[in-house]
Amino acid sequence: MNVRIHDTLRGEKVPFQPVQPGKVGMYVCGMTVQNVPHVGHMRSSIVGDNIRRFLEWQGMEVTFVYNFTDVDDKIIAKANEEGVDYKVVARRNEELFKKYAVALNIKPATHYPRATEHIGEILALIGRLIEDDKAYPKGGDVYYRVRSFPEYGKLSKKRIDDLQSGARIAVDDEKDDPLDFALWKGAKPDEPAWESPWGRGRPGWHIECSAMSMKYLGETLDIHGGGEDLIFPHHENEIAQSEGATGCPFCNFWVHNGWVTLGGEKMSKSTLKFRPIDEVVEEFDPEAIRFYLMSTHYRSPIEFSEERLAEAQTAYARLRSPLLEIRRRTPVETAHPREEELRAGADTARTAFTEAMSDDFNTARALASLFDLSRLLNGALDQTPGEASPALRAATETLHELGQVLGLFWVPLPAADEDEAPADVKALAEERVAVRAAKNWARADEIRDELAAKGWVVEDRADGPRLKRK
Repeated sequence: MNVRIHDTLRGEKVPFQPVQPGKVGMYVCGMTVQNVPHVGHMRSSIVGDNIRRFLEWQGMEVTFVYNFTDVDDKIIAKANEEGVDYKVVARRNEELFKKYAVALNIKPATHYPRATEHIGEILALIGRLIEDDKAYPKGGDVYYRVRSFPEYGKLSKKRIDDLQSGARIAVDDEKDDPLDFALWKGAKPDEPAWESPWGRGRPGWHIECSAMSMKYLGETLDIHGGGEDLIFPHHENEIAQSEGATGCPFCNFWVHNGWVTLGGEKMSKSTLKFRPIDEVVEEFDPEAIRFYLMSTHYRSPIEFSEERLAEAQTAYARLRSPLLEIRRRTPVETAHPREEELRAGADTARTAFTEAMSDDFNTARALASLFDLSRLLNGALDQTPGEASPALRAATETLHELGQVLGLFWVPLPAADEDEAPADVKALAEERVAVRAAKNWARADEIRDELAAKGWVVEDRADGPRLKRK
């Protein structure tokens, strides 16, 4: 397997080598569950899912961890606003994420750790840092001593001496240094808290990911994923506290996806510029949503718009059409006139697909190889109406297999008899043939619209019109 990954830390593509041959430990930073999941959350999850699926297809055993930050200031504020316990808000939004992960065919994680269920691991890690003088308690809080880690800033390419206290680094008179960040926050009235050697409190944001990822994947992860907005300070702080405690590299490959933008700005719950995924799934085919969110390379931003999603839905229908058409065909052993071309086309698509995904998981190029195969299949299907030769069947199976590596083609295709048009739809199609012969184009267009309203489209082909479900 010759997979190359763009590692954010090294700033270049490098050959992938897991810590343990044949096994991959992968951690993706999950939701802070103060609100409903939005399209941006789902893109990050689809990116991780595609990486996992491809590595598994290549024969690797992947342990995939996706965490939930289930207690923080925003969750507590939301719970207080609703007059409920913080767990009510957290669990509700966790379940929504899982529901729409299923809707978008994102495989369940091997582990879904929650911060509040790993307090023991978090306290143990903080204790190690205090023992090594990498952290210090003050006023019920515990802070990480940033200057104790000379490599701080290596992921984000920031220099410690250039960092200024400000919007991204909270200023606190209790700290020894304004750059230091909280590992443990002392309890405030009416907030959830846990016992610790430094007093009741709760974990800071960054420490939970280090503690949970190392519990499930060991002290050195193979792949750590998340949105590019997490590079600083979150992932930078993860490196500092993890490597400060263990002395080992925390992660060998850092993978960061670009933002989903809305009106040119990052989709974000904090700015209220976001589209909840439940609304989008109500309006668009989930398969087309997934297809659209992987149509751009994961490190590039992608703009969300209903117009682009509608275009993606149409494009996806074209990609999928050979899978529907082959089900209507009678298998024959007679060779297709383009038998060799079909076999060669399937082999070419498989090679191009594998090369694209091996090159930093380039789903845009991988999809292009699927479209090339789909176009070849559609042309060949038009040449032999009603028949499915061995090469046609094999090439269609290749299209289906490769699409499933990207998590596509999961909605069951209708059986051939289920795809048979009802009598009223057939009658409209026959009427359309008659009015087209009479050159009554206006009525022909009206019938096309009536068919669409009933869930059918009509394709005008050399061998006559063909009805297909929308």
